[in-house]
Amino acid sequence: MKVKRESTKIIKPTYEGKPPSTKGTIPLSVFDKVTYDSHIAIIYAYRKPTPTTTALELGLQKVLAVYREWSGRLIKNEINGEKVILLNDQGVLFVEAKVDNSLDQVMPLNPSASILNLHPSLKYPESLLQVQVTRFTCGSLAVGITTHHVIADGHSTSNFLVAWGKACQGLDVSPIPLHDRTMISPRQTPIFEFDHREVEFVSKVTKKESAPIENDIIISNNNIVVHKVHFTKEFLNKLKLKTSSSSVKPYTTFVSLLAHLWRSVTKARSLSGFKTTGIRISVNGRGRLIGPRVPNEYFGNLVLWAFPSTKVKELLHQPLPFAAKLIQDAVTKVNNNYFRSFIDFASYKAEEEGLVTTAQMDKSILSPNLEVDSWLRFPFYDLDFGTGSPYMFMPTFFPTEGMMFLVPSFIGDASIDAFIPLFEDNVATFKQVCYSLD
Repeated sequence: MKVKRESTKIIKPTYEGKPPSTKGTIPLSVFDKVTYDSHIAIIYAYRKPTPTTTALELGLQKVLAVYREWSGRLIKNEINGEKVILLNDQGVLFVEAKVDNSLDQVMPLNPSASILNLHPSLKYPESLLQVQVTRFTCGSLAVGITTHHVIADGHSTSNFLVAWGKACQGLDVSPIPLHDRTMISPRQTPIFEFDHREVEFVSKVTKKESAPIENDIIISNNNIVVHKVHFTKEFLNKLKLKTSSSSVKPYTTFVSLLAHLWRSVTKARSLSGFKTTGIRISVNGRGRLIGPRVPNEYFGNLVLWAFPSTKVKELLHQPLPFAAKLIQDAVTKVNNNYFRSFIDFASYKAEEEGLVTTAQMDKSILSPNLEVDSWLRFPFYDLDFGTGSPYMFMPTFFPTEGMMFLVPSFIGDASIDAFIPLFEDNVATFKQVCYSLD
């Protein structure tokens, strides 16, 4: 698939009436500061008829007037040197491209380096939001979007994308974001109920000394492949029944599938039974934080992580419900008290102790651990530009061993696609066990 980029421009917000000041700033919350300082990319595909490029641009101009953060820039505050969002309306990058193939000729879009050409580069762009529209000879369209994670988490980003689609249809921008990040504030008398060291934060010395390579073996990205697995609704139902066999309350599809994948990838890795393996799981604070509760329209980051872990021999020798319970218990513990403790700790202790976030993108290998990015509840299929819902969506090619993505299948029958980066030598074993319920 050869992608030819034909034009590049900057799209700026268009306001009704007098434009707002371009000197205002938004301070980052403790959740913005602790998340990944990088761009994340997602790719949509649409069958014809597709929206015109003009319609996409006009809708983007309209929605950026409401979601101003995206057309701003990250700068350092002159007073304390901390990063802030400058609402200067400098705009977002917009790229037009074409492919000399039909969409059917390249479907299904496989997780390979070639799909990196369907969105702008992730390497240190100034623009906090980037868009690339790529047209196929059959009239189909791919929309590749990159967003800076410091500006917004997956929940906020998906709300923005839905609002962009409505703007393209000539509808009012909705949902309307809540921009006030100062509502995430510490208690006047901090309560450090939990220790957030070695969890969300780590010392600079520890980070520098930590070994990113498992077993001291240097493996290049060329030895890591992203294997896509399709789990049917029938398989998932059987998996839930097996996982919940000894539980009073049935486990969710997400917990059941994650427990299964944790065991399957660990088997494929052939790790020592005495090693400890864990999973980093994102937990949304909306709905968990109380007093005051943070509404779903809050725009920014509001995510912490659960970290279930166990010895490899325990994970593999115990039945599947053992792994599911570890996951469920770890996620349950990330409750209001935990979120409040984190806010206090991040506000009063992190800088004082010179700590840095553990959410880093500088590792290519996570073994013996895993990380999961679940997009199962985000309304990505609601991104309708006026010509219908997307045919499919998927993450970009992300060859970090152990970094899993879960997305609803484009088939639309409640099945799930999992994108699993593995060492090439481990793929055959993983294929043998990933559909086994034993």
